[in-house]
Amino acid sequence: MLRDPFLGKEFEPDLMWFIGVLDVYDQEETYGAELVVYHPNDRNDRVELIKKYCLNLGYLTYRHKLVLVESLADKLNDESYDFQGLFEIDEDEAASWPRGEWYELEEPRGFLQHVYTLAQEVWEDDLLRASQEDRATW
Repeated sequence: MLRDPFLGKEFEPDLMWFIGVLDVYDQEETYGAELVVYHPNDRNDRVELIKKYCLNLGYLTYRHKLVLVESLADKLNDESYDFQGLFEIDEDEAASWPRGEWYELEEPRGFLQHVYTLAQEVWEDDLLRASQEDRATW
């Protein structure tokens, strides 16, 4: 069984693994200032943002990456999946996005589609390696 790298329990391939790294709550003046320069609806900014932050998950193994990408693919194939819901933050939650645009992205599905496309490129070797293994040994 693939284990969560922090909790030691079974790994859940939640899409927040991709976008949760952009939460700047209580870091608005430091990490938030670093991220606020990126416009999530601008294609060029999005590429840099995804590569630099969303896919720079050094704490995940190549196996975790494959499971995450497969989960993302499943959700992208589900026309009823609520991608906007991923970006909604309840006012009682201890979370916040770096810019107002994050709360109402023009294309939340498109953002995650972009994550998927870039993950195929950036994680290519890891995805290939994991796909060649017997998952029963994980």
